[in-house]
Amino acid sequence: MRYRCTRPLLLALALGATLPAAALSPPPAPHVPTEVSNVAWAQDMAAFAKADAASPPPRGGIEFIGSSSIRMWDTLATDFPGQPVFNRGFGGSEVRDSTWYAGQIVVPYAPCKVFFYAGDNDLNSGRSAVQVRDDVLAFVQRVHRDLPETTVEYISIKPSPSRANLLPAINEANAMIKAALATLPNTGYTDIYAPMLGSDAQPRAALFREDMLHMTPEGYAIWRKALAPKVTCD
Repeated sequence: MRYRCTRPLLLALALGATLPAAALSPPPAPHVPTEVSNVAWAQDMAAFAKADAASPPPRGGIEFIGSSSIRMWDTLATDFPGQPVFNRGFGGSEVRDSTWYAGQIVVPYAPCKVFFYAGDNDLNSGRSAVQVRDDVLAFVQRVHRDLPETTVEYISIKPSPSRANLLPAINEANAMIKAALATLPNTGYTDIYAPMLGSDAQPRAALFREDMLHMTPEGYAIWRKALAPKVTCD
């Protein structure tokens, strides 16, 4: 009897010893970054502070934050009429930059929702899909530290023709982020990757400007359609 009881345990331990360490251990806990990717963002923060002093965004509104795809979305108010939307995107930024500056450009506004787009600059700079996933989780944790009731909606990384070499990493990062957010309260994920592909499963060039990185109004129309049901504080 003793043999029959201990044998399964010994077998499980033997099998466990053959598994990769990553499969046996949980991923490291996300943390607030120790630095920003570019000190030039301080100028953007100063510009936001000046704008806030002149005309502060509505408290409890709907914030859009992230990299250039957000910064260049200058039709937010008309795309989501009647909703208290405001823009705090700063071009070229990475996920960790928004985490670093959340105390300045998220927390003071106490938004009901934050729509967050960043990740492709990160991958282009050499960060891995795992790092981007962990950076997104760190952003969520930073916001929820002070604003636990605020919903953080992540907008998936888009498929840009100029960064076609990154598509496998983008797909990997998007899948990992979606799975991770599904386990957390007051979070959401919106896929804009698939709608921006053509019938050949490649990025649709017509949705992008000449640089094949930033979007045309047609590209933003896809984002608007995907996000519209969620752009509300109800």
